[in-house]
Amino acid sequence: MISALDNLAGPGKSLSAERPDPREIAGLQRSGLARLHDARNTSLSLESRFDLAYNAAHALCLSALRQHGFRPAQRYIVFQVLPHTLGLGPEVWRVLDKCHQQRNVAEYEGELDVSERLVLDLIIACDQVRRAAGLDD
Repeated sequence: MISALDNLAGPGKSLSAERPDPREIAGLQRSGLARLHDARNTSLSLESRFDLAYNAAHALCLSALRQHGFRPAQRYIVFQVLPHTLGLGPEVWRVLDKCHQQRNVAEYEGELDVSERLVLDLIIACDQVRRAAGLDD
């Protein structure tokens, strides 16, 4: 049976099939967990915490996609396929997608205006990804 991820893979599509690399996956998980830990440090600026939590979420979501044998064509895809990689619903990937949009505004327009609430929501979503991936804090 063809999976939803298989349907998204191929030339010109959102994913490409690529054999999982255990070293790459372990490195992404290690990086994601370290950044998530640091994002909880309230002595850092909100902007730094946002950046750390966003990159933690991306690394953990990418590791889940790589475990399934796929690589994304665009960064945001790792969030949108969470129902298929980790069984997580829209309450998680919508937060991550919103943060991805905010990250793009910061990266390409130099405008990062984040609230405490957004950073906390991002950390909560990242924790949900971590737990769904079976990773210890």
